[in-house]
Amino acid sequence: MRTKQELTEDIRRGRRAALVVNARSRRGRQLYADAHARLVDAGFDLLGSYAVDRPGELENSMRAALAHQPDLLVAGGGDGTISTAGRMLAHRDIALGLLPLGTTNNFARTVGIQPSLDEAVATLVDGAVIDVDLGIAGDMPFTNHVGVGLSADIMSNVPSGLKRIIGRIAYPLTALGLLSRHRPLRATLRAGDQEIVFTTHQMYVANGGFHAGRPITADAHADDRLLVAYPVGGAPRRELIRETARNVLTGHRRTLRERPFIAVGELWLETDRPAHVEVDGEPCGRTPLRIAVDANALRIMAPPGTPDH
Repeated sequence: MRTKQELTEDIRRGRRAALVVNARSRRGRQLYADAHARLVDAGFDLLGSYAVDRPGELENSMRAALAHQPDLLVAGGGDGTISTAGRMLAHRDIALGLLPLGTTNNFARTVGIQPSLDEAVATLVDGAVIDVDLGIAGDMPFTNHVGVGLSADIMSNVPSGLKRIIGRIAYPLTALGLLSRHRPLRATLRAGDQEIVFTTHQMYVANGGFHAGRPITADAHADDRLLVAYPVGGAPRRELIRETARNVLTGHRRTLRERPFIAVGELWLETDRPAHVEVDGEPCGRTPLRIAVDANALRIMAPPGTPDH
């Protein structure tokens, strides 16, 4: 396994890369050709290039890309695409390059890459390899978050066409349609000697610092060895709506020391009935569930000067 500095130097010198773009993501189809051209213009030797437009083909395309043994795997798409790439690159001597082409681009924002193709390509050219944490939900690695409750139902019901047309607004619109018949969960969270019980329609456990395109807190990020667990409101449905709005408006000012945040390295989550779980926007089983940090599990290309712990 090369050091991060050695891998950075090999990427800059050899420019050996493979490109996988989820053409089913919000902007993936229209930007695939542009991304390919920009990488070639920047001097990258694209050993393999894949535009994925069929459900279920993303992992196969990434396996094909990795078979070329690139120094850099460039993944374009939303958080689900990036999470898939992160899972497949965990503990490997290959760096992940991010092209944030999705709706919210939470993980890219967490590591300082804004949803601009120009900035993303510049990071691949001038950035450096750092390592960041992954989360583990059961046996499923993830880059950004685990959602239990209403969000898991939303991910199963939001129309993909609507998401492409109106972006992140598709999520709250779908939530409003489901909320009227949603039952709250009584959840028990155990972490070390802590046991916390609460009733809520929605709980998140985040590895990164962003959710729904907005900061979770001012001091959460993907390289701090911590998970951030938090319910969104209590049993009344109006609290879910109120707390969601509060999180969106004040996340950049709040810290991990404030309620309702619980910052731990590992936790066990139980609910009064089996509840659906979504991991980075994809369905992933039910509770009960162990969630933990896999420290420094993923190497990524980050903008110059990004903190690396």
